[in-house]
Amino acid sequence: MKTTRLFTSIAFAFMMLLSFNAEAQEFKPLDKSPMDAATFPSSYKESNKLIKITYGRPQLKGRDMNDLAPAGKVWRTGANEAAELTLYTDMMLGDSKVKAGTYTFYVIPGEKEWTAIISTDLNVWGSYFYKQENDVARLAVPVSMADESLEAFSIAFEKSDDGVHMHLGWDKVRVAVPFTK
Repeated sequence: MKTTRLFTSIAFAFMMLLSFNAEAQEFKPLDKSPMDAATFPSSYKESNKLIKITYGRPQLKGRDMNDLAPAGKVWRTGANEAAELTLYTDMMLGDSKVKAGTYTFYVIPGEKEWTAIISTDLNVWGSYFYKQENDVARLAVPVSMADESLEAFSIAFEKSDDGVHMHLGWDKVRVAVPFTK
């Protein structure tokens, strides 16, 4: 009788271990270009945001930025999925009024200027399926060069007199995209 109970207890414990193992969740390792978001206002305590962008943050890792974001070609503005831009209020990009909503934010890098593009495309990988007919607004913005190199592609917002500037930076390249009210 004791042997039967012992055997039953061991069998039960073994079955429980197997069932716990079968239910264990497998998590992927950290993405090499992790997702990030930038907002304005940037304070996490501020819930009344004007603008937000979610994007992948590729790293140079000894590579040339121009190979990763080639001049003259539509780029997803980051890595992996195309950057997703949310405007919480109607804003202007250049002379184009953009209604509050969620869009894809592409750029076309260039040596002296980048073209910022707001598109109705959503939930797209990269810029492989970019369609110019879905553009809501485009604006050419000048490129400036910094002394400091940024390893990771970065986006930050800064208040301006008439709205907010979205600053894009990677390597020594800096671009400021003006959004106005």
